[in-house]
Amino acid sequence: MAESPPPDFQMPEEMPVLPLREFVVFPYMVLPLFLTRARSVAAVEDALAGDRLLLLAAQRNPEVEDPEADDLHQVGTVAMVMRILRLPDGRVKVLVQGLAKARIETFVDNEPALWAQVEAIPADPEAGWCVESEALMRAVRGRVEELLPLKNLPPEVLSITANVLEPGRLADLVASNLKLRLSEAQEVLEVADPIARLRKVDALLKRELEVSTMQAEIQSQAKEEMSRGQREHYLREQLRAIQAELGDVDPRVEEIAELKTRIEDAGLSPEAHEEALRQLRRLERMHPDGPEAQVVRGYLEWLTDVPWSALSPDRLELASARAILDEDHAHLEPIKERILEFLGVRKLRQDSRGPILCFVGPPGVGKTSLGRSIARAMGREFVRVSLGGVRDEAEIRGHRRTYVGALPGRIIQGLKQAGTKNPIFMLDEIDKLGSDFRGDPSSALLEVLDPEQNARFSDHYLNVPFDLSSVLFIATANLIDRIPAPLRDRMEVIRIPGYTPEEKLEITRSFLIPRQLHECGLPAGRIRWSDAALRSIVTEYTYEAGVRNLERQLASVCRKAARRAA
Repeated sequence: MAESPPPDFQMPEEMPVLPLREFVVFPYMVLPLFLTRARSVAAVEDALAGDRLLLLAAQRNPEVEDPEADDLHQVGTVAMVMRILRLPDGRVKVLVQGLAKARIETFVDNEPALWAQVEAIPADPEAGWCVESEALMRAVRGRVEELLPLKNLPPEVLSITANVLEPGRLADLVASNLKLRLSEAQEVLEVADPIARLRKVDALLKRELEVSTMQAEIQSQAKEEMSRGQREHYLREQLRAIQAELGDVDPRVEEIAELKTRIEDAGLSPEAHEEALRQLRRLERMHPDGPEAQVVRGYLEWLTDVPWSALSPDRLELASARAILDEDHAHLEPIKERILEFLGVRKLRQDSRGPILCFVGPPGVGKTSLGRSIARAMGREFVRVSLGGVRDEAEIRGHRRTYVGALPGRIIQGLKQAGTKNPIFMLDEIDKLGSDFRGDPSSALLEVLDPEQNARFSDHYLNVPFDLSSVLFIATANLIDRIPAPLRDRMEVIRIPGYTPEEKLEITRSFLIPRQLHECGLPAGRIRWSDAALRSIVTEYTYEAGVRNLERQLASVCRKAARRAA
């Protein structure tokens, strides 16, 4: 509120100083102050004991509790104490009226209050009418009128500004109602020229108007979006009520009930069960067509599809397992003995951990097919994952759900494919893993292939521990030197040497010839194979440790016989 200064106002040379922490007081303004500091109360009491005048000076740093001379701005406002009231909580309420500007020359020792010698700053000169002054005043009044509803300014501000005809006084009036930052308000107070001061206030008004307009637009958009969401929620609830009256089932309710049933039937671990219920509650509160709902729905489906408790019963008859291994592969005695040893231990102790084997040998000796044969002998599911060329750690551990199109890693995907938590899991070509800026997959495999850690394997997508201790991992490699030493240390390496010519002859008669005759549609006795002919094929037409090229030569002979028979 603006007032006129008393006509008999005389500024003394010395007066008490009242530091202000939060705002700047301009001349002609009347406002209440609430005092708590002892020196501030002492300054008011000294003013009341004299001519009721004191200097209101803003602090440079509002955090300073007991300001000294260097902590105050040099330019302040001389004010008159009009009324004082001591409150029950110990504070003092003072009503002051700004009179004129003054500059602090020096400070005077006068405890307990802070006193200073002041020099009056001349009042704004009375200038005649000019185009610039009138244009600025009209612009400021127009901006104040625009800002009035946006900033909730007092309605009387508009009428007061219309009646103020001096540019300097109009600048002070508008600045005192703008709630400027303390530094900006002090800059306005220190500008002596009234036109320059009004121009600065006009720039601050323009900035405040732009900020307030943008803020109002943001609030309006948020309100519209909220109103739209409330309307959709209301209509959806109405639709649900209508469907209930008609006996129709709400698809969303049906989906939530189906997911809850799947969670209860999935046999989840306690941590996974708690996380699944938490995500289900989130899904219930989401819009069914929102992108986040799709992510949560996919996560719950993966979480319930993974075999948390499903187990394949092991075939523990050692004679039967030996017969199956011999039926599928000739020789390879060390591997067959190791599998039978595991079955023997398993028969004596049901909770024994599965070994982590690594078959190392040249191509074509039957490393991969041997894994399938082991699964058949043990009565377990078989999963094969080719690691050749894999360079991304996420291929093993999965992607975090924050990524678009995130999926679990190959370990969890393989277990879902198997449908049990104890399959034979073959990591084929483990020596051909790569690494680049996306991570090192071989380092991620350290947890998978460590019996002490894989009981709580953490996939980034599932984000809950999964027990891999029941899985029998079998890795294959051509060269052991390419496998990192920490990974190699976690596996039991079994070397498979190349076949001798005699072993190849036996494999040829027992396995390769019957398979190729079947592939070409020929009866068993269609071709007569002499030992000399087979030995010639083995020794003169193939030069390999395995039997792949040997099988291709046999297939060539069978195809020519099939062509003649056709």
